[in-house]
Amino acid sequence: MTKDFTLKDLSVVAEEVKAGKVVAFPTDTVYGVGVRYDDETAIEAMKKSKGRPESKPFPMMVCDEVQMASVAWIDEDILRLVKRLTPGALTLVLKKKDNVPDYVTNGKDTIAIRIPDHRFVLDLLERVGVPMLVTSANLSDHPSCRTYNEVMEQLDGRIDAIVDGECGSGVASTIVDVTCKPFKILREGAISLEEIMEGIKE
Repeated sequence: MTKDFTLKDLSVVAEEVKAGKVVAFPTDTVYGVGVRYDDETAIEAMKKSKGRPESKPFPMMVCDEVQMASVAWIDEDILRLVKRLTPGALTLVLKKKDNVPDYVTNGKDTIAIRIPDHRFVLDLLERVGVPMLVTSANLSDHPSCRTYNEVMEQLDGRIDAIVDGECGSGVASTIVDVTCKPFKILREGAISLEEIMEGIKE
């Protein structure tokens, strides 16, 4: 049975995530579902809840550049981009560090990371103390959800808990591969190419 929480239940929700539970919550785009990144059992449970293919790694969310640097390699250009354009709808494809287990990325040497512009999610990440793998809270090949009711229609009983709250714009993040120079935009979303180019200038 899926437990119900509100945005006021931050500390309890953080303990659920720390304990390896699969939790859905509102973000600055759509509803997300997430687990702590370093718990293989929790990751497998999240895959099962979504009916997601094994080969597709989950994106990661962090609360700041310090948490980002704990799992990925960041140079001065990347740090400049992070400081100027996050929190927000910017996803960076980064080289993962050796301390990140292969099960987190399905054997890939890169990982997609974002700092969300949503106070509850940032506070949750800080309370959990480690990055989280977060993906859209819906069954695989089903529409993304923007409300509590939409999530429950698809995932009730399939996830451990859900936080009732409001999402942000719903506009997808811009994805930038920063493992190469010049940086390469893989998907243009809420942040334009011009903003990216401005963000890396001195």
